[in-house]
Amino acid sequence: MSFTAVVALHDSAPDLRRLLASIDRHLRGNGHEVCVVCVDSGSTDDGPEIACDWGADLLVLDGNPGFGAANNAGLERVGTPVTVLLNPDVELLDDGLARLAALAARRPALLAPRLLEPDGRVQRSAHSTPGRPGGLLAAAVPPAVLPRPLRERLEPYRAAVPRRVGWAIAAVLAARTDLLRRLGPFDADAFLFYEDLDLCLRAAAAGVPTELHPGVELLHRGGHSTGAHFGGEPFDLLARRRREVVGGNLGDRALRLDDAAQGLTFALRAAAKRDGRRERAQLTALRRARDAAGDCARVTGRTAQSSP
Repeated sequence: MSFTAVVALHDSAPDLRRLLASIDRHLRGNGHEVCVVCVDSGSTDDGPEIACDWGADLLVLDGNPGFGAANNAGLERVGTPVTVLLNPDVELLDDGLARLAALAARRPALLAPRLLEPDGRVQRSAHSTPGRPGGLLAAAVPPAVLPRPLRERLEPYRAAVPRRVGWAIAAVLAARTDLLRRLGPFDADAFLFYEDLDLCLRAAAAGVPTELHPGVELLHRGGHSTGAHFGGEPFDLLARRRREVVGGNLGDRALRLDDAAQGLTFALRAAAKRDGRRERAQLTALRRARDAAGDCARVTGRTAQSSP
């Protein structure tokens, strides 16, 4: 079958070389028809030239409107029944991407593969729905001591067989093209972070499940371009964006439960480590995001009370 991979670029040249080389090794010439649409958002490296030389369809956007807007623009160029949203920092290990696309053609769902770290460890790429009481259990109890069914429910990325999940990161996400277009797929006004959580929650509200298919494995390097852009991990932006997405899709009760689960997770991890600076920074960012949201709500309330 034929499918299209939409790849959003921003100073992604080294990653893009590896990705396209892996497509050549495992798909091209092996009976698989794959088109690649590369969408460049303000790159200063030779990523766009690499895409053109390889034969990809290149779309260059003005400036850097963000991950979601780039993927939305690329999706409009797709002419195949199935689309795979594909990060440039992914590498194919076999023909699994084509198998995932074939599965997506047969079902109205968002399909994610198992993602592996460069050293072969399983990446935490599929998650349960946030804002549920199980999130507190997962934060408070070491998953290793839980029965396997409950452990996989709370940490579905560990599953050995296909299963429905709350959400999956969009480093690799396959679906019917018309379904993705109906869903958006992304909020173009959100510049970066948790676009995938927002997509999966909106899909679930529309009756479209997100599924993990661990029989398909791809390597995902992850996070390098954003880390360089922000000069490190942008904890404050991450905390604010997660709260916006959870609260906006699931409501205040779910947001409070997710805040509690996130806070407990960060606090316990910081206490358990000799050097818990990262976790303490995450906890501080969560508190700042909650305080800022509370200040905004209080200002809005006072404005409403003073209106005639």
